[in-house]
Amino acid sequence: MTFTRSILAIALVAVAQHALVREAWAQAASAPDLEAILAHPKIVKALDDIKADDERAFAEQKRITEIPAPPFKEKVRAEYYQKRMQELGFKDASIDAEGNVIALRKGSGGGRPRLVVSAHLDTVFPEGTDVTVKEKDGAIVAPGIGDDSRGLAAMLSLIKAMNENQIATVGDIMFVGTVGEEELGNLRGVKALFRDHTDIDGFISIDGLGITRVVNQATGSHRYEFTFKGPGGHSFQEFGLPSAIHAMGRAIAKIAELQPPSDPKTTFTVGTVTGGTSVNAIAAEARMAVDMRSNSTDELLKLEARLLELVREAVADENARWKSDKMTVEAKLIGDRPAGIVAMDSPIVLATQRAVSAVTRGPRPTFAGSSTDSNIAMSLGIPAVTIGGGGGEGGNWHSRNEWYKPVNAWYGPQNALLTALILTGLDGVTKPALTVRKAAK
Repeated sequence: MTFTRSILAIALVAVAQHALVREAWAQAASAPDLEAILAHPKIVKALDDIKADDERAFAEQKRITEIPAPPFKEKVRAEYYQKRMQELGFKDASIDAEGNVIALRKGSGGGRPRLVVSAHLDTVFPEGTDVTVKEKDGAIVAPGIGDDSRGLAAMLSLIKAMNENQIATVGDIMFVGTVGEEELGNLRGVKALFRDHTDIDGFISIDGLGITRVVNQATGSHRYEFTFKGPGGHSFQEFGLPSAIHAMGRAIAKIAELQPPSDPKTTFTVGTVTGGTSVNAIAAEARMAVDMRSNSTDELLKLEARLLELVREAVADENARWKSDKMTVEAKLIGDRPAGIVAMDSPIVLATQRAVSAVTRGPRPTFAGSSTDSNIAMSLGIPAVTIGGGGGEGGNWHSRNEWYKPVNAWYGPQNALLTALILTGLDGVTKPALTVRKAAK
């Protein structure tokens, strides 16, 4: 019995009591033959090349990190990434109108199926943030060192191995560095991608670290900016007028008492607050930004409706306290990320299961929900997963003290390579597991 078959047999026994997963693994066994892919001389060499490329890929990761890419200002990093893609063989790599970097690797199947492999260019950090890479306690510390500089570096390592080994696929692979994944970017990059390219049959986002955690559920989110407005005035002479800050405080207090369900996981936070002009003035204006998330669209809508109601109640309470009608609030939706899910028996989920087991030689992936570029594909009914960019340890995500330690980091691009080959097919060896979407014909 070959190595990969023995892994599959052990896994099937371990999950024998779980009907859905048992069925999924049965279908994985009948998926395009990963063993044939693994046995192909070009793939053997490509996998070895990716491991040998690990040190260079890590240097690339640090280099990318030190190119600022704040929200809506990813242009400099995008231009660098385009240049690297061109140097690796994609002479026609381009930057689209939204700012995404795109390189198309054509297969032998006449353009279909078409798989997107992506990583996001942007970070959460504002312009002016020090992005210098530093070493501390055996780790590399820098804003964005893992999220998503690791994904970007892993994708370049994958491209390098495929092009240098002249690996031919049946389906097309579109490599994309996306913009607008973080903060208030509101997934504008992938929204534009799917708007402009209606022939995408599958989507992979490389985001995060370890490869044994796979995102097959899109956590939906709604984000609001609330602007409270009142007459304002001198804190002593005009005492008795309603305060925008007081109204906002009442709203925050009410929101803090919300109790969303833990299953499906549903969350909220008041992320930022601003307002007022001076310590001795009744605030005429105050603003707060609120983030709501859920793995269920229904629960997200319930939370949204209740939160909006509480904000209105807070304004009414502030007006009632001062016997006034001058306090108002405006609610503006500033972020809308749709929820979605990909079934366990989907070819793209089965492909990740088989690839992860082959790369790690044992552990099967766990599946989870998160908010990533894959949200858009999932909401459109397009098979999608988000996978990690490699091994290693990391933490303090979205902070200036984000850190990373590379450990078996080559697992990331190796896993992405095998997953992509299962889905698009290795020319002359296997057929694509990914199907052409009927709606896109």
